[in-house]
Amino acid sequence: MTLHVISHALCPYAQRAAIALAEKGVPFRRTDIDLSKKPGWFLEISPLGKTPVLVVGDGRAIFESAVILEYIEETLPCPMHPADPFERAMHRGWMEYGSAILNDIAGLYSAKDVDAYDGKLSALRAKFERLETLIGEGPWFSGDAFSHVDTVFGPIFRYFDTFEKIGDIKTLKGLSKVQEWRSHLSERQSVRSAVSVDYPARLEEFIKKRGGVMARAIPAC
Repeated sequence: MTLHVISHALCPYAQRAAIALAEKGVPFRRTDIDLSKKPGWFLEISPLGKTPVLVVGDGRAIFESAVILEYIEETLPCPMHPADPFERAMHRGWMEYGSAILNDIAGLYSAKDVDAYDGKLSALRAKFERLETLIGEGPWFSGDAFSHVDTVFGPIFRYFDTFEKIGDIKTLKGLSKVQEWRSHLSERQSVRSAVSVDYPARLEEFIKKRGGVMARAIPAC
């Protein structure tokens, strides 16, 4: 079955699909679009006009990243959810927690004033402190098994690789378990290959265009 992921170059939600497919050893095609000039064919297959979209071999399109991950899990080998129903449900909950973190990240790089910026930093710190009390021995969220929770947090930690180069971001400072998890994810081939090599430069340029507090901290060339 041919799989085609349609997204944009920076989309953390598309990275989830790319990571999951790589973990399952399934080849796929990817097309990145310009969100400011969405092509007509994309709007025809994406009811909400959002990325990512997964097109399966017969041309049918699946939208919403959580649904895409579930489809990948249900139709392809190498399970990435726990077998136990309760544990599986808990993992889905922590995946949603990751989505809430992504919302705070978007608020951080878009914040126009210092109060809003500091508020998002505090919100992010509180969420990661909660994770610090939850993570076990690692190296992954559930120990030795790489799961869909890991696919969600790989793109999250990637943001901080760029943020910490821009300014004095201490969101993850002192959180040893979180930092160790972050380090393992950054070295995982599926996570590394989910973006192009110019991702950091693209992200920095994207932040500049937001014109917020973080943008003003980026040194002028």
